[in-house]
Amino acid sequence: MKKTFTIITLLVIAVTFVGALYYLYQKNQEDPVVYQTEKPSIQTIIKKTVATGSIVPREEVLIKPNISGIIDEIYIKAGDRIKAGDLIAKIRVIPNVGSLQSAKDAVATAKIILDNERKSFDRQKTLFDKGVISANDFDNAEVALKRAQQSYSSSQQNLEIVRTGTTRGLGSAANTLIRSTIDGMVLDVPVKEGNQVIESNNFNDGTTIATLADVNKMIFEGKVDESEVGKIKENLPLEITVGAIENKTFDAVLDYIAPKGVSENGAIQFNIKGTLNKSDTTFIRAGLSANASIILAKVEDALSIKEALVQFDPKTQQPFVEVETGDQQFDRQEIEMGVSDGINVQVLKGVSKDDKIKVWNQLKPVQALSEN
Repeated sequence: MKKTFTIITLLVIAVTFVGALYYLYQKNQEDPVVYQTEKPSIQTIIKKTVATGSIVPREEVLIKPNISGIIDEIYIKAGDRIKAGDLIAKIRVIPNVGSLQSAKDAVATAKIILDNERKSFDRQKTLFDKGVISANDFDNAEVALKRAQQSYSSSQQNLEIVRTGTTRGLGSAANTLIRSTIDGMVLDVPVKEGNQVIESNNFNDGTTIATLADVNKMIFEGKVDESEVGKIKENLPLEITVGAIENKTFDAVLDYIAPKGVSENGAIQFNIKGTLNKSDTTFIRAGLSANASIILAKVEDALSIKEALVQFDPKTQQPFVEVETGDQQFDRQEIEMGVSDGINVQVLKGVSKDDKIKVWNQLKPVQALSEN
């Protein structure tokens, strides 16, 4: 029994020893790690942030009536280009009963006064012709008649305005004729013939008959997150891409950053606006969604390397790279970095164009992974 136990123990020790030798042999057969290298390159590096928004006219003009009524005719449609003074619509006035009655009463009263002054004038003229009254008294009677005639004429015009919205002599100033106030394009006509409209006054915004804008003066209007707003400033260049217009970018200039943010879905957003380059004649429809790349910094012909090649000292956080000095031999070289676009970074000092930099975090080939 004792002999059997001894034999088993020796066999276990032998198997363990042979296994250890085999493991060491396999380790010696593995290929040594070979680090690849990359050289710096000359590139244009652009550091930018992106804002989402849309393209809108700088100013939109809402055409509203200055008299209430019903749309009788519409002379424009969305997409038309019109000039200031062009006719947009015609309104048929539905008179207010109280105002109409008051205007009629005013006409009747003015007619009574006119008839009375005419009789008085005729009497005064007869007496003046006979030399009974002076010329001064006759002149007063004549002036009174003319005043009565003017009052009667005004009351008739007022009645016509109340009834129809216009009268003789108003011409282009007639309230029933709605005209454009600017040169531009019709963006929207939210009313139809037969719709009732309300006049614009101190107590009511009024009904919008048409929306006009100069489409040659377009801006980008978007929002940036609070984490990015500190990096931007006015007059920075923008590159605008419109989703509906492929393979085309538009130049713009950032000219407004909201001083106050607004909360949206738990994040603070700041409104920004950028004016598009006027020299670009491409027609952009108002309201198209767009993205604006805000160029924070740009360097051309910069000596650059991939950011993945950069390492940082765990204590000082000083950036450095490992430069090849011999076959798979590398020396640490501290560097000074400049502008970065997130992929490539400008190197101001520390390496030259001909240096070979160690790819220290390279991945194993897919084939080697599958074999393991």
